[in-house]
Amino acid sequence: MLLFKYFCINDQRKDIIKIMSGTKQFDDNFFQNDQSVKTDDEILELAKKTINIEAQALINLQKNIDKTFAECVRLISQSPGRVVVTGIGKSAIIAQKIVATLNSTGTPAIYMHAADAIHGDLGIIQQADHVICISKSGNTPEIKILVPLLKRGGNKLIAIVGNLSSYLAVQADYVLNAVVEKEACPNNLAPTSSTTAQLVIGDALAVCLISHRGFTAKDFAHYHPGGALGKKLYLKVGDISVHNARPAVGPDTGVKDVILEISKNRLGAAAVIQQNLIIGVITDGDLRRMLEKNSDIAGLKASDIMSPQPKQIEKEDLAIKALAAMQEHSVSQLIVADKGVFSGFIHIHDLMREGII
Repeated sequence: MLLFKYFCINDQRKDIIKIMSGTKQFDDNFFQNDQSVKTDDEILELAKKTINIEAQALINLQKNIDKTFAECVRLISQSPGRVVVTGIGKSAIIAQKIVATLNSTGTPAIYMHAADAIHGDLGIIQQADHVICISKSGNTPEIKILVPLLKRGGNKLIAIVGNLSSYLAVQADYVLNAVVEKEACPNNLAPTSSTTAQLVIGDALAVCLISHRGFTAKDFAHYHPGGALGKKLYLKVGDISVHNARPAVGPDTGVKDVILEISKNRLGAAAVIQQNLIIGVITDGDLRRMLEKNSDIAGLKASDIMSPQPKQIEKEDLAIKALAAMQEHSVSQLIVADKGVFSGFIHIHDLMREGII
């Protein structure tokens, strides 16, 4: 029997971990085995190998998705409580990410560290909550202490576990199989493939809950009001255009005045309106084409050089829709309308300033 001890750092605490024979066998050269990469080609080859190993682990993971997974989705979706996600070590970090994803997609969730749980944080769990416990081995000391306490409270326990014969798997109400063939780590030690599998199972739960609950983009915007992502989901065209000038001319306006109106407002265009209705637009491009075709422009009017049926967007539309329209029609500005009535302009530079692009 081989017994050795090594130190690991977990939550800024040093614990002595014992690994007994039967769980891992090491040959005499294990610690002397030089698997270092030195050249650029070796580094790139190992990087690609790592991705391939983890990708294969995910492909294999699909085979593990069964009716138990669907039962977990229904359990969480129908619950009046929250999802408490817990783990130890690297699994605890995955737990935090899963909690963030669930919260942002409409499933109330909270993170609880397995070690802290047995030192007071168990009070986080309420009667209606369900618990997801994440562990590769399913046999860590903290998990073995925590599980009976969870069972005593009557909370349903979902295990995302990489060892189906482990203590956690045997005790859990629902088991989501996260077994991987091997880690991407050259020594098959550092959690790599296993944590990727855990993360993807968490994402799959969140995505299925989104669909099962009918969670929409509008709901998503409710939870993401800040940053560029939030703006794409809630910022309206009118919220931007209201700060811009409203260059406009009538159909009988002379060319000189048209040029002055466009130059003065620095939007590269002016709307042509008649009785507040939009009948055309004149852009910098229209002015250049006018000069190319006409040597005498003194008698020209706005109606002579305007582009009829201009591209426009309603002020209540989302700003991201304005960007899509600009890209589709290869234009840098759009006329903003309020139910057909001229309301202003939105320019691609406005969208850049707001972080939409």
